[in-house]
Amino acid sequence: MVRRRARDAGIAVPGLCNHSLRATGITAYIAAGGALETAQTIAGHASPRTTQLYDRTGDEIALDEIERIIL
Repeated sequence: MVRRRARDAGIAVPGLCNHSLRATGITAYIAAGGALETAQTIAGHASPRTTQLYDRTGDEIALDEIERIIL
């Protein structure tokens, strides 16, 4: 359903699925200062490890790290 709605809206994102939306919500919540335990409850996960799988806050690369690359 998520892929179909995205396609109908003209959004072309490879691999988009319901887990993408869940990861976005959990990541935004934690990035805004929310606690992992609360995110776990909101997501309905039995284990915090499952919630951590959806947390993408560590995936961001800081600009300082990119600037280390000298061409």
